[in-house]
Amino acid sequence: MTRIAADAGRPVAVRPVETVTAALGALLLGSFLLFGAGFAQPEAIHDAAHDGRHSFAFPCH
Repeated sequence: MTRIAADAGRPVAVRPVETVTAALGALLLGSFLLFGAGFAQPEAIHDAAHDGRHSFAFPCH
């Protein structure tokens, strides 16, 4: 793997496959956090996720 030093004013080239990989990873992690914790059976995990949704003004009812 090569390392490229970037100047502050010069953009760095990013391959499309890296962008798609990062987007898919973020989507999977976000989906797990939202649905995995939101529908969890242990009450403590569910309540923590529920309170977190309310703190971000996410409608959950």
